[in-house]
Amino acid sequence: MATLLNAYLGFDNRAREAMEFYRSVFGGELDITPYSSFGPPDDPADADKVMHSVLKTPAGLTLMGSDAPSRMERDSGSSISLSLSGGSEDDATLRGYWDGLSAGATITMPLATAQWGDAFGMLTDRYGTQWMVSIEAPKG
Repeated sequence: MATLLNAYLGFDNRAREAMEFYRSVFGGELDITPYSSFGPPDDPADADKVMHSVLKTPAGLTLMGSDAPSRMERDSGSSISLSLSGGSEDDATLRGYWDGLSAGATITMPLATAQWGDAFGMLTDRYGTQWMVSIEAPKG
């Protein structure tokens, strides 16, 4: 089996909502495991929080996420952005992802033709995740 690198997002009590939103954008199968799946958690308030979730999309994308348990502080400061990119043949798919992620988002840079000729945009979605979308210009 090849080594995989997957995005794993952390949330404060909104993992289920966020992962269901991402499923609405990307499609696919979503598996959610709450902390209570392995017996009563240390803090009863954590029972319905998401211990682990994984979204596997038809396009081959994998996105994971969880809620921080009450005993842990989540580090919300991050220098990580998720990037979705592809060629001109992926234009409609990538613009569809952009449109879906844009709902309730803060648009940092609208998806438009950049100086280098490709379409490029940046946003922070309603859950605080930073995204970049890049679509290569048609060749020739």
